[in-house]
Amino acid sequence: MKVYLAGGAVRDLLLGRPLHDRDYLVTGATREEFRRAFPCAREVGRTFPVFLVEGLEFSFPRAGSLDKELESRDLTVNAQLLDVNGELVCHPQALGDLAGRILRPASAHSLSDDPLRVLRAARFWAQLPDFTPHAELISAMREIGASGKLTAISPDRVVPELRKALESPRPGNFLRLLAESECLLPWFPEFETGRAVPAGPLPYHDSDMLTHTCRVMDDLAGDPVAVWMGLTHDLGKTLTPRDRWPRHYGHDLAGIPLAETAALRLRMPNEYKTAGMKAARWHMTAASYGELRPGTRVDMLMDLHLSGTLTPLFKLVLADHCEDHLERAEKELATILPVRLAPEDMNHGAESGEKLRMLRAQALRGG
Repeated sequence: MKVYLAGGAVRDLLLGRPLHDRDYLVTGATREEFRRAFPCAREVGRTFPVFLVEGLEFSFPRAGSLDKELESRDLTVNAQLLDVNGELVCHPQALGDLAGRILRPASAHSLSDDPLRVLRAARFWAQLPDFTPHAELISAMREIGASGKLTAISPDRVVPELRKALESPRPGNFLRLLAESECLLPWFPEFETGRAVPAGPLPYHDSDMLTHTCRVMDDLAGDPVAVWMGLTHDLGKTLTPRDRWPRHYGHDLAGIPLAETAALRLRMPNEYKTAGMKAARWHMTAASYGELRPGTRVDMLMDLHLSGTLTPLFKLVLADHCEDHLERAEKELATILPVRLAPEDMNHGAESGEKLRMLRAQALRGG
């Protein structure tokens, strides 16, 4: 039995990047022999043998030889194997593409073997922004997009790719490559529409809504919740009638249900669903923070505080409008949180709520 470190882990090792996911390829053994060597192994593969051993994945070759196995991988730079003696077995183009920083399919059928690899390729460009998608990759992605095969992918398989893209150094590349390869549908239909929608009037915007969104996502890199808020904040602009372009009055409120729908479609966790809806609701209001009435500031601060989205929302405002109000917002939240009703004003329903709001607004006025 021989065990190889496989795929992206070998790529990252050669690039000098930290290793996160480690997968292994097993050759020269049967299932039974592997189980004897690893008694705690749990078989999880359906179409070909895959075992989990203490959280690590060990797969058996899907093809008859190592060469065929490497061709069955997604990208050339991921089609590499490394044994315990340091022997490297790789796709014929792997090292050249690694040196040239190129993302290329490992074979003509790599993407069609598993259409999810379209989203995975977009995710890789977000994680490896110094690489360039090869024309072969874009062409293969377009073929899959035109075939309708992306529709058949389970949302449960889509969300891990999206989550990794949101955590990447340049998350906007995820949508950029899907747009360039005509693969935004069916998972990101708002941005298929957004490609034709101006982001806003000059001098505030000079691009379409999709391009603007990608730029904002990049500026928020490092905070995946904030990046998701960047992705969802302007969805309401896709509903603006064409005769009102390039302005988008009311797109913030219009975007709330769209942000919720996107999160549900993509099976995002509730934390992200809430964050996206708050991004749509408050990003325009928060950009004018210094001009808001105290009561409006109270409403917004409490909503963001209770939803746990205050910090990422103001990060979004900085990326979207170049307005930095986070420090002031945090100070004013600290001012209003200790404000309490007198005992005689409690338990009167909406009347008590309005009274508390008024007291908090007075605290912001300094009185």
